[in-house]
Amino acid sequence: MSVLGKYSIGILLTFMLLAAVMLYIFPIVSIITGTKGITSNNFLLSRIVIWIVLGVVFLYNLFIEKQPFLLKEEKKYSIGFYIKAVISLYLICAIGGAFLNVIIRISTHEQTSNKLLQLVSIFKNDYFLIIFTCFTAGAVEELLMRGYMQPRIEKIYNSPIAGVIISAIVFGILHSTYGTIGQIVVPFFIGAVFAMFYKLYSNIKILIICHFMFDFVSLMIMNFTEIKHLSAFLTL
Repeated sequence: MSVLGKYSIGILLTFMLLAAVMLYIFPIVSIITGTKGITSNNFLLSRIVIWIVLGVVFLYNLFIEKQPFLLKEEKKYSIGFYIKAVISLYLICAIGGAFLNVIIRISTHEQTSNKLLQLVSIFKNDYFLIIFTCFTAGAVEELLMRGYMQPRIEKIYNSPIAGVIISAIVFGILHSTYGTIGQIVVPFFIGAVFAMFYKLYSNIKILIICHFMFDFVSLMIMNFTEIKHLSAFLTL
């Protein structure tokens, strides 16, 4: 099998594993633990499963692809660049996401996802769960979506634009299980912004930090206030 064929299977494997986790992990964990509904323990176990997905993809890359996991070589930048990049990405995603969310709510009268609101309630004053969840979303999603999938899609189609757009579409689709249009469109927008940054600057660490901060700030604000609509911006 050609290298591009192995890349295609790796991308499909990644998408199917993440989609299966998003769709079925809570019912499966509930059966295993004997606890109905979404609890903090069940949610913690679901995040551990996401790390297992990363491990499976890493093993596929190591033994089948036999290529670097990150096809794009990481570029080094100064601390000042890291700070400016994280702040800029955060503001672009927050402002752009808010604008899109307002447009969607006005045009469709869509309400905040009940599933997300239920998830938000389990984070109340559970700072370990908040940090672990945000770190999992930041590290695993960025390593798989931007670090792993995006460069391989680019090579398969020989198009940087295809890498950006398709990886962003996949990112949006994977968040569709929250049941709202906003939870597809906003993650797609964030995924496109992150993918463009990765294409231009080749630094996955900045994206991991920014993704972590984006979710962490939203969860912490909701932890101390009643501003529940911020859940629309979560990319867990």
